[in-house]
Amino acid sequence: MTTIPTTGPGAGVQASAEPWERYTHQPHWRNREDEFEGAKLGMWLFLSTELLLFSGFFCAYFVLRHFYPDAFRGASTHFLDWRIGAINTAILLISSWNVAVAVRAAQLGQKMILAGNIFFASLCGVAFLVLKLALEYFPKIQKGEVPGAFFSYAGGHGYDPSPYDPIFLSVYWVSTATHGFHVLVGVLLLWWVGWRALKGHFGPKHYTAVENVGLYWHLVDLIWIFLFPLLYLVP
Repeated sequence: MTTIPTTGPGAGVQASAEPWERYTHQPHWRNREDEFEGAKLGMWLFLSTELLLFSGFFCAYFVLRHFYPDAFRGASTHFLDWRIGAINTAILLISSWNVAVAVRAAQLGQKMILAGNIFFASLCGVAFLVLKLALEYFPKIQKGEVPGAFFSYAGGHGYDPSPYDPIFLSVYWVSTATHGFHVLVGVLLLWWVGWRALKGHFGPKHYTAVENVGLYWHLVDLIWIFLFPLLYLVP
């Protein structure tokens, strides 16, 4: 692999080149391509562990719904507003599109398009969290619609008194709070990528971080695509 000279006739190119053009692979890799593929494989392995984590939540949902059907029957419409969930779903889908555009922009060396889409996707993530906190979490805490021993809501949801209501709310809180934490991590990663993009760290020959953070963000969005219908739409 050729490198840009630091002295002699090519030194001016080195000085004026973007950081991604000057990037060289780490010494334990043979070349940039191997480094990129290795990092991407590592990300896929990490994402597989994330799938295992959330698959536990999905299994808990189906098992508890089977053994305590009255705890779930009507709970979604009583405790949750599907319109809020739908808005959050749309926000994450839009952000995924922006991230996909950003990855393509990195491949084409379009620095400002890359940074703009990354920062917009991060704003979508912030909007998701703000809606979650302002319209769901805080009101539920005030009403006592919280899991486990902290549950104090006495109204039931029309099918049983209240003993089983904490089961649905426990599934809701644990799964959505864990997902929300992943969204927060994703927002921070997007900010980091956007900041580096503005400095010219990513381009056609080096966009590993953009690709991997994009994969993480798409997984976060995909998990919500499954959580939304199970918690908000299934009667």
